[in-house]
Amino acid sequence: MDVPRRTFLMGIGGAAVAGAAKRAWGASPAERVRIGLIGCGVRGRAFHGKVSAVCDPDPKRLGEAARAAGVASKDAVSDLRRLLDDPTIEAVVIATPDHWHTPAALLALDAGKHVYVEKPCAHNFRESQLLLTAAQNSNLVVQHGTQSRSRPAMQEAIAKLRDGVIGEVLVAKAWNIQQRGTIGHEKPTSPPAGVDYDLWVGPAEWAPYQANRFHSDWHWWHNFGTGDIGNDGAHEIDYARWGLGVDSLPSRVMAIGGKSFYDDDQQWPDTATCAWEYDIPGGKPKQLVFEMRLWSTNYPMNCDSGVEFYGTEGQMFLSKRGKLRVLGPRNAKIEEAAFGREWGFAHFDNFLSAIRGAAKPNAPMIDAHRSVAAIHLANAAIRSGASFDFDPQNETIVGDSPAKEFLARRYRADGHWAIPENA
Repeated sequence: MDVPRRTFLMGIGGAAVAGAAKRAWGASPAERVRIGLIGCGVRGRAFHGKVSAVCDPDPKRLGEAARAAGVASKDAVSDLRRLLDDPTIEAVVIATPDHWHTPAALLALDAGKHVYVEKPCAHNFRESQLLLTAAQNSNLVVQHGTQSRSRPAMQEAIAKLRDGVIGEVLVAKAWNIQQRGTIGHEKPTSPPAGVDYDLWVGPAEWAPYQANRFHSDWHWWHNFGTGDIGNDGAHEIDYARWGLGVDSLPSRVMAIGGKSFYDDDQQWPDTATCAWEYDIPGGKPKQLVFEMRLWSTNYPMNCDSGVEFYGTEGQMFLSKRGKLRVLGPRNAKIEEAAFGREWGFAHFDNFLSAIRGAAKPNAPMIDAHRSVAAIHLANAAIRSGASFDFDPQNETIVGDSPAKEFLARRYRADGHWAIPENA
């Protein structure tokens, strides 16, 4: 099968981006940003070789990260406060569990550090509000880890939507469908030797150590994660909202979900359908729909994740997996292309450029807040069993809804130094 010219050019673009990132990291020490990594788990490993200090309460992961990143023992610490106290650290990457994202980011901003925070930037809606305010009140760069925002092919596809390739976009349908494993049933035990579990729990409500709510499995617990709507779904919901062209919070939130497959300790749904409606001043309302099934390998468009945009004159299918299809009325084919996986660090390189004043961040906190707000509002609807109207200007649920209880979180009853103010 011949490779379309468009696909070939996209491949060249990806290589150019990777080369640019490599050149940035090959810069002289005086030009290089000294960065600290907070959280040395699965996601944190992507930044090995790009950081000058590492931090993790698990000594095994900390040691592995220090060796992989080639940092001195004095720059490998368990307590993030020691890293933030280092005046030579200009910026931090926050790749912790979700419950630490906003507390760590707020502490970093307070310490004068630029912040790259992985998705979702907050564990709950209130924390997202707090982080947005802190970012806006600082003179620092805050970049959200929604990497699709820096992929040239994704940017080009969104630009086509803006130019009206399928007319006015009124609906976006996103999905995250995959077969995840069970976390089983466990009981509390002592934490692994050497792990500072008290520090790992941090400001979250205290819960004793349990093997299936520690590394990686924390995603599936209300106290520590945001479920897969906030985990993998954060990417699709973000570029679905981006392509839909809605620069606000939704006016109506509807979501249902539950555990349909595994009998295990997981608290978040393995099956969910969420919908948000956005009121457009002077225009037609727009809808964003998200489907999640964590027990299936039957994918729409033969792709485990993606978004379909429906416009008045056609349809676009777009996936971070590198797929694009544009149809006109009655499914007349306009364009179909594939773009290769991006091996470079365009998003991170954009963060560095923004620090140096050479660019604006592609995923600033205002966009992060608008996307993760949708996630947190949907999770609130699911946990409360109540859909609701929402006031996007005042950022409040309209009326007396049980969902209000889930817009914020409970923190440690005995207090903790990382609990955000006004949370």
